[in-house]
Amino acid sequence: MSKSTIRPISKQRTTQPHKPKPLTRRGLTARAAAMLTVSIFALSACSTASGTSTVAGPTPSSATSFDPATVKADGTLAAEVPATIKSRGTLIIGSDTTYAPAEFLGGADNRTPMGYGIDLAKAIGATLDLKVDVQTAEFTGILPALGPKYDLGISSFSITNERLKAVNFVSYLSAGTAWAVRKGNPKNFSPDDVCGKSVGVQTGTTQEDPDLKNRNEECLKAGKAPIDIVTLKNQTDVTTRLVNGSIDAMIAESTLIGYAVQQTNGAVEKIGGIYNTASVGIAVPKNDPAFAELIRKTVAKLIADGTYKKILDAWNNSDGAITTPEVNPTVKS
Repeated sequence: MSKSTIRPISKQRTTQPHKPKPLTRRGLTARAAAMLTVSIFALSACSTASGTSTVAGPTPSSATSFDPATVKADGTLAAEVPATIKSRGTLIIGSDTTYAPAEFLGGADNRTPMGYGIDLAKAIGATLDLKVDVQTAEFTGILPALGPKYDLGISSFSITNERLKAVNFVSYLSAGTAWAVRKGNPKNFSPDDVCGKSVGVQTGTTQEDPDLKNRNEECLKAGKAPIDIVTLKNQTDVTTRLVNGSIDAMIAESTLIGYAVQQTNGAVEKIGGIYNTASVGIAVPKNDPAFAELIRKTVAKLIADGTYKKILDAWNNSDGAITTPEVNPTVKS
């Protein structure tokens, strides 16, 4: 839900680079992002226009096996916690919990913060010998409230130069654009040859525009058949179309593709690499660089001891793993 800018797109490219237009966090419109958590639950029993039902895999409430109680406190790192936080004994985190599988509300009551971002927050708290209080917040209100209200912001923030002017960031993930097809790729789809193919995409994402829009223009300029672009409001509806074979492939942000594979019990699979990647970070108050460095060291410890990998594996997003967290990493132009 970044109003100003969103992650650029590309590492493993199949076409010429496309610059994304300003949208929201990770390429979703605010409306689409808000609907994502609700729609993801529907995937376990959704139907197509023809009435055919598709039964998916685990619901978000059972998708993760991470237990923060398995993380031991690190006395050396805990000693560096700012006095105000240490005396409180609780790390307060602002998060817009509408973005599965990173941060969303699930569980039996659909009110429990969940996702790999939430699990990472809990692991950070456990390492620093602190309780963790994840508070649901409007995405645009998190960064301005760092310090007075929240100790950290963990809400799938793409690290941008504009945001770096206001806060410090500790990188913890890399995400971009990815493709998926039905298991076994029965239609022999290739991201390198999309002309004349039917491709599903969520409305309002950078995958719809500029990615598919520009690819389609290239098809037409080359005298080839246009792409049959099927745009739907909810990512789960796109996934259902793919599972039922009414589209050849789908394109989405890499974290959503990984989650779709998990939610459908492998009925869909990734194809090709992730491209147009950018760093995702934990937001820390700008006036506290020492605290940002402490969070960096804590994330580095979680990477080193395997906790970080366990968290991402649980949500089928290990493709986005990084090896070295950084404070205020250089943003790709």
